[in-house]
Amino acid sequence: MTSVSTPIAGRLPLWAAVGVAVGCGVLMATQSRVNGEFGRRLGDGYTAAALSFTVGLVIVVVIVALTPSARHGVRQAFAEVRAGRLPGWMLLGGVGGAVFVLTQSLASALVGVSLFTIAFIGGQTMSGLVVDRIGFGPGGRRYLTVRRVLGAGIALAVVVWSVAAHIDPEVPVWLLLLPFGAGVVQSVQQAANGRVAAAAGSAVSSTLFNFVAGASVLVLVALVHALLVGGFPASLPALVSADWWLYLGGPLGVTFIFGLATAVRVTGVLLLGLCSISGQLVGSIAIDLIAPGQGHGVDWTTPIAAALVVVAVLVVSLPSRGRP
Repeated sequence: MTSVSTPIAGRLPLWAAVGVAVGCGVLMATQSRVNGEFGRRLGDGYTAAALSFTVGLVIVVVIVALTPSARHGVRQAFAEVRAGRLPGWMLLGGVGGAVFVLTQSLASALVGVSLFTIAFIGGQTMSGLVVDRIGFGPGGRRYLTVRRVLGAGIALAVVVWSVAAHIDPEVPVWLLLLPFGAGVVQSVQQAANGRVAAAAGSAVSSTLFNFVAGASVLVLVALVHALLVGGFPASLPALVSADWWLYLGGPLGVTFIFGLATAVRVTGVLLLGLCSISGQLVGSIAIDLIAPGQGHGVDWTTPIAAALVVVAVLVVSLPSRGRP
């Protein structure tokens, strides 16, 4: 698969792209805490996820409406699809974001941010290698060098060990499988968003497509759930109250999706995933220490897992002189 030739102006250096990816990981962990608590308060994770993504969509629509370059980017992306240089399905990358936000709202508050993040990392690490090797990302095909495979192997081994240490008979297995599956589709979403951003010449335009697709899916899912279960929540937390932070999931999503779409062209999908993983682990540990959910804390295995994943990031990011 060939990469789109239209570049985004101002390519980041590798060290800056790595920093952006790590910061986005911290924001992803924060969003997991916010959306998980929002779903718990409502007693309806489906509605919470739809509201979170819709708030993000409104923000992005306003930004695009006020930014001429972003509006041009939207037109450019459609032109690239019509010309056959960009697969049309990549405009639907936001479906992966919808899966991620939905799993946050359903599982994060029940299993804890740290354990949710670890399960999510497992799926993301495994799919990152495959996505890079196939060449879905805007940087084209990236070969499986010894260091890249070793770094991913370290991260995956850490995930297996950490999940095994946290197995709890009271936590249903499907709650761990949900974030794992979200991690699998996350790498595809990041690659698709990066390709759309490159085609549009604007990461903001890519973010708009992401939120249109994701919000549409989540609103439809919430409607179906309401029809089958018997309605929506009777009330929502007041925006002007101590619970205002429950509505931050959307703005956080806008920020890290834009950041990841910008950084992926430089890092590739696998390195981007491992860098964001490091940020997610550090952020999730801090959240579970400072503001843990009900019945969730941090034990001695989690900081060790975070440190080992950072080692994996360093292994992958070191320049390789050998042949693939």
